[in-house]
Amino acid sequence: MLAVGFALFRWWQGPLLPSYTVQSMPLVQTVVATGQVVTVSRTQVGSEVTGVVLERLVQEGDRVAQGDLLLVLRSDDVAAQVRQAETALTELATSTRPQAEVALANAQVQLTQARGNVERRRQLAAISAISAEEMAQAEQAESQAKNNLEAARLKAAALQEGGVEETLLKERVAALQAQFNKTEVRSQVAGTVLTRDVETGDLIQPGQTLFTIAVDGSTEIRVPLDERNLSKLALQQSAMAITDAYPDQPFPAYINFIAPSVDPQRGTVEVRLTVNPLPEFLRQDMTVSVNIETDRRAQALVLPNDALGSVQGDDAVVVLLRDGKIQRQKVTLGLRGLAMSEVIAGLSIGDEVLADAATSLADGSRVRIESQKASLIQSVHDKNLASVLPETSN
Repeated sequence: MLAVGFALFRWWQGPLLPSYTVQSMPLVQTVVATGQVVTVSRTQVGSEVTGVVLERLVQEGDRVAQGDLLLVLRSDDVAAQVRQAETALTELATSTRPQAEVALANAQVQLTQARGNVERRRQLAAISAISAEEMAQAEQAESQAKNNLEAARLKAAALQEGGVEETLLKERVAALQAQFNKTEVRSQVAGTVLTRDVETGDLIQPGQTLFTIAVDGSTEIRVPLDERNLSKLALQQSAMAITDAYPDQPFPAYINFIAPSVDPQRGTVEVRLTVNPLPEFLRQDMTVSVNIETDRRAQALVLPNDALGSVQGDDAVVVLLRDGKIQRQKVTLGLRGLAMSEVIAGLSIGDEVLADAATSLADGSRVRIESQKASLIQSVHDKNLASVLPETSN
């Protein structure tokens, strides 16, 4: 009889069902999304001259500094012209210029001699000791010596240090050296080589892209977010990002751009997040999951989402326990999460609600409850798993 009575008592109490206790605790709301790493600034490297590739020194993934040598073209002809021009410049200083200075000195001596000869001839002509023709020859020789001296002076002036000849030769050397330097293709920026489109032995033309380099310091994560989340997003919102390749190394980011338009085919809006500081392991086009923090509460009445039923916007229904009996209760929601949601109206701290909001039991039914441990609920918050709507990249 005692066993039968106990059984009837249990039947009267109703079935044993899991429940949650409404608690007050911190709540963080995030938008979970998946996107890709994109380097904002890229530069394409080409050659200014036509040539055959003699040596390629870098490949995809290599880091380069500004000025690093990337590629060498065959340059035998240009190198020979540079050496020839440099030799001519050396000859100017060691041979041609000294010879011109000697020639100028000789021309001065010859003019002095010619003038002396004219003077002597005039004295002889005064006493009719020489003919007029001999006098004319002496004067003609003096005039020629003057012309020779002027020519020697002009040549020496052109060949002197800093003169026209030296300037022209230096300009030729510089022009040929610049042409030679173009056979060495160097990086103008510091960054990472993304692509290479050239091999040793290839004939390349000016304007042809040889390498693409991602410039250091400008890296973003681009994420397509469901447009339903647009109202919850704002510039400068912080986020934590995790790559598929390095899941144990999360890093911070923040929103720097929200697209002004929505993709009508996908129903998504593009969001860009700045990564700062930039992890060394981050690579172009890596897949990245981001948790964008859209709101938080220092303290809020929270309830696991599986206790919510008939969710319509910010309205929902819970199965509330009062004096051992259940009744459906309308509640108003605040922050919405993947695991937990904030209740801003309809419940109080300490209230017990059934874990299964879809129970078929009618209002007024008696039930016994087995409250879920609060520590399990708390751990959900501690891991910041709350999310408005989970996203996936396309």
